[in-house]
Amino acid sequence: MKISLESLELLDAIEVRGSFSAAADALHKVPSAVTHAIRRLEEDLGVALFERQGRRAVMTPAGRTLLEEGRYLLQAVGDLECRVQRVATGWENELRIAVEGAIDIARLLPLIAEFDREGSGTRLRLGHEVLGGCWDALTSGRADLAIGAGGDPPPGGGFAQQLLGQIEFVFAVAPGHPLASHPEPLPVREISRYRGAVVADTSRQLLARSAGLLAGQQTLTVPHMAAKRAVQVAGLGVGHLPRPMAEAEQAAGRLVIKKTEAGSPPTPLYVVWRTHQRGRALDWFRSALARPEVRQQLLW
Repeated sequence: MKISLESLELLDAIEVRGSFSAAADALHKVPSAVTHAIRRLEEDLGVALFERQGRRAVMTPAGRTLLEEGRYLLQAVGDLECRVQRVATGWENELRIAVEGAIDIARLLPLIAEFDREGSGTRLRLGHEVLGGCWDALTSGRADLAIGAGGDPPPGGGFAQQLLGQIEFVFAVAPGHPLASHPEPLPVREISRYRGAVVADTSRQLLARSAGLLAGQQTLTVPHMAAKRAVQVAGLGVGHLPRPMAEAEQAAGRLVIKKTEAGSPPTPLYVVWRTHQRGRALDWFRSALARPEVRQQLLW
């Protein structure tokens, strides 16, 4: 067989990480080993999977087809591993957890340490998702559990959920930004004059969602909440941040919290899983995330 699961995992890592060297780091390989493996696969198949564009290696249409179809095989094999493990012990081989970007993953680490003491052998894979990304991750099968999913679920059902809690977002700008000295509450028309800092929705299959955007407002799109905070601290954009994050920056003199005419009601976040999903690791996390002290820790 010319195509192995290892080669498909390698292609996936290159696509996700953006480069051969980053994929090598993620897979704990040296860059030369990755380059050699790709060349060997191209020779075996008799097709070019990548082509050079300047200093970058860009996937060819043939490479893209192999990756997209190969991902179905990787998912099928992963699902098979999980099913076999569950049949034998009840513990999943791997539990994939999608975490909403408004939740600091560092606050989840004590819970992971507690889970490790169970000695289950279940591998944990954490994914960073934004806006509709948690729902998309569950729908597409790249996650078994979502922590912090917000908004309405996609049509079709098949989900179970429990309330994690509510998170409050506040509008914040850099001290030197023109809006910092503007009288409160800030009118929508005044805010729309300035560029907004926006975190990109991570959905791959579902329609991307947006939050806090105003009609006609210019935007600077960033990959995660930490980058959004950095943009606002630098005065390069305005927008809403989780209240504890914004208050910490305000206490340090790097941001100013401003009231707006529109306001921003608290956003409910949920723990969500697919109704057909079974497994002791999933049950453990569902139970743990229902504890008040855990919910409070995750939501600042």
